[in-house]
Amino acid sequence: MELSVYKIDGQESGKKAILDDAVFGLEPNDHAIYLDVKQYLANQRQGTSKTKERNEVAYSTKKVIRQKGSGGARHGSIKAPIYVGGGRTFGPKPRDYSFKLNKKLKQLARKSALSHKAKDGAITVLEQFNMDVPKTAELLGICQNLNMAERAKVLMVLPENNNNIYLSSRNLQRVKVITSSELTTYDLMNATNLVLVEDTVEQLNQQLGRA
Repeated sequence: MELSVYKIDGQESGKKAILDDAVFGLEPNDHAIYLDVKQYLANQRQGTSKTKERNEVAYSTKKVIRQKGSGGARHGSIKAPIYVGGGRTFGPKPRDYSFKLNKKLKQLARKSALSHKAKDGAITVLEQFNMDVPKTAELLGICQNLNMAERAKVLMVLPENNNNIYLSSRNLQRVKVITSSELTTYDLMNATNLVLVEDTVEQLNQQLGRA
């Protein structure tokens, strides 16, 4: 698959970028995408929720009413879960929500997500560029020149870290800048438009094409 390479002013540069069909032309495996996204979201969870159980509540252990003769149920103490302020039964405890996925499945998920974007025509290849200083308006102008809708989520993938470009995007709610090594299936599926800076295409071809 070939795509035109665009300049930052939105005009075609005359160059072509070759997208490897082994990466961008697969029949997408939606279940692999689902598992990878599920793992990503699970790994974001802190798992620090905690409620006090009956033995942890700071209340008196005195018997509330006598065992027999009251006509009501038996109660041991005010710590019982049925009382307001009592301990909670089977409440959440600190836990680890993460789980393991095979490396090949994660690679398949990433290639499937890239193939979805290619089929939808949502990939734009941008000529290599640099920014001397962080400038949010300049990066926003580049997105507008590439005909990115105002409400669209844009994921820009750089071949290597560029602090000025990253800082320029930080105040844009719908624009995210990452490097190719940070690319995740979640980021791909969450974005409306994928912008690959020119050298990134070759990196993805090499990294995922061998998998």
